[in-house]
Amino acid sequence: MKDVLVTPEGYENLVRELEMLRTHKRREIAERIRVAREFGDIAENAEYDDAKNEQAMLEHKIAQLEERLLNARVIDTGDVDTSVVSVGSVVRLRDVDAKETVEYHIVGSAEANPAERKLSNESPVGRAILGRKKGETVEVTTPRGSTLRFKIMEIKAA
Repeated sequence: MKDVLVTPEGYENLVRELEMLRTHKRREIAERIRVAREFGDIAENAEYDDAKNEQAMLEHKIAQLEERLLNARVIDTGDVDTSVVSVGSVVRLRDVDAKETVEYHIVGSAEANPAERKLSNESPVGRAILGRKKGETVEVTTPRGSTLRFKIMEIKAA
């Protein structure tokens, strides 16, 4: 598996999430299974089937998080080169056509959250601006096929 790029904050969030799933969530589902068993015949017990399915999904999620953490490469935000866009950069972009300015924190895919303005380095916009410098204009083809143009106004460390 390839490296999973994360900020120190993102790494800590993954560790906390994994710990919560391993402890609280596992106990919660084990209790649901125990209670469902008491309903009688498990062959025709929808509550039991549902709890077992949830347990399988939880174990899959735990395995995914363990693998991400195993392959995590923590980006030291103090080492971020502000002359070019990279993971760990905070970038102010101007949409050339809409004449709007927006600021994004470039993060690895494990931390991406557009609602928090955390943009994945693997997203269309993220890929287009990586390695670019302040003042450059980039064109991004969206998944829907339209083209957006952004001018890089500022690059700073997170």
